Amino acid sequence: MSRQDQTVAKLNDAGGPAAPSKQRKGRVTATEIAGRKGREPIVCLTAYDAPTAAILDPHCDVILVGDSVGMVVHGLPSTVGVTIEMMILHGRAVMRAATSALVVVDLPFGSYEASPAQAFETASRILGETGAQAVKLESGVHAAETVRFLVDRGVPVMGHVGLRPQAVHVSGFKAKGRTEGERLSIIGEATATDVAGAFAIVVEGVAEDLARELTETVAAPTIGIGASPDCDGQILVTEDMLGMFEWTPKFVKRYADLRDKIDEAVKAYASDVRARRFPEPAQLYRLGASKSAG
Repeated sequence: MSRQDQTVAKLNDAGGPAAPSKQRKGRVTATEIAGRKGREPIVCLTAYDAPTAAILDPHCDVILVGDSVGMVVHGLPSTVGVTIEMMILHGRAVMRAATSALVVVDLPFGSYEASPAQAFETASRILGETGAQAVKLESGVHAAETVRFLVDRGVPVMGHVGLRPQAVHVSGFKAKGRTEGERLSIIGEATATDVAGAFAIVVEGVAEDLARELTETVAAPTIGIGASPDCDGQILVTEDMLGMFEWTPKFVKRYADLRDKIDEAVKAYASDVRARRFPEPAQLYRLGASKSAG
């Protein structure tokens, strides 16, 4: 039994997630995701470590090692401070546990914008050192040439339009597409990214009707986050949907409240330690009685 199977089996025995959503043979590919346009919705979540990836893998079509790791795991105020080395570290961890889902790694801020050649150097390094199958980049006006350059050189690319977290210092964390100018700009970016060869496009934080229009306009599947149920798939930050933070964005649906459960567990542990109730006999090692001589 693989390490992933052992992890999932233990969770099932403990009342955790049920059996995998679907049985697969082999890993999902970027080509398969591209072919899901207008078909069964694509299930995507983020992961930054092996245990989480093992739980997500049987249920997700795509696991994104997002640069959101900077905020979720490292406590940074934005994704701007995330480095290539951080993405490789977390990408490797996810790839050790994810054997079925397509694993996509974000290109961090400053690692691809200067030129298509810079983007290829970063992407090839990340894919080579992690074993992941694709990269994602935020699709500003500069991005179409870069997407085409990467795709032509064998790098599957997922685009990202709408609210772009790496541009927080320019446009902030605000929903996009509320003005005609913003709508036209986002449609232009999505169309250019699609024509350049992206196998899928994340649409984040836009007006619902704009997300629907984008989905109808581009040939690539759209992956919504704060967008529309009419997108070809959906993605959330896993820690957000599991309720790990006191505050989450409006577009997040909480499927659990793990922050409260963890707080209760740690409180109980601290109480047991201070009262010397832990460890109990069941957690102790004891030497067996020695056999009598003769």
